[in-house]
Amino acid sequence: MSTNDSGIERPSKVQVSEEKWKATLSPEEFEVTRQHGTETPWTGALLENKQSGTYTCICCGAELFDSSTKFDSGTGWPSFYDVLNDKDVSDLPAVDKVPDNSKGRQRTEVLCGKCDAHLGHVFTDGPQPTGLRYCINSVCLKFQPEQK
Repeated sequence: MSTNDSGIERPSKVQVSEEKWKATLSPEEFEVTRQHGTETPWTGALLENKQSGTYTCICCGAELFDSSTKFDSGTGWPSFYDVLNDKDVSDLPAVDKVPDNSKGRQRTEVLCGKCDAHLGHVFTDGPQPTGLRYCINSVCLKFQPEQK
């Protein structure tokens, strides 16, 4: 636990060595999540998934996206218009957004709020109600079907 500026205890981020991530993740998962890679479009196992449930971080299991916010963006990567939870005083945010000026472009990178895994990028060309498009590498996600 750590204490925020208001003196409220909050969960700490997951701290794992690069060697442990390499041993835990597949080579593609490691490349994308820990080295800020990008999977080839149209190849992700979860791109066409239409089941109800929750998408979690492949690295730490943090809940990131609800299937009800997933939409077909035509980009070749799973896309969502909102994250599961926004920052609140008792929990870490589902995702962190940081500037990414790599590859000669100005973008906003999306990281897991719990373990800093690179997930993808967020753009402002998404559907309502948020107008956002979280373009996420499928390899960064694990799908948890809704319990009936």
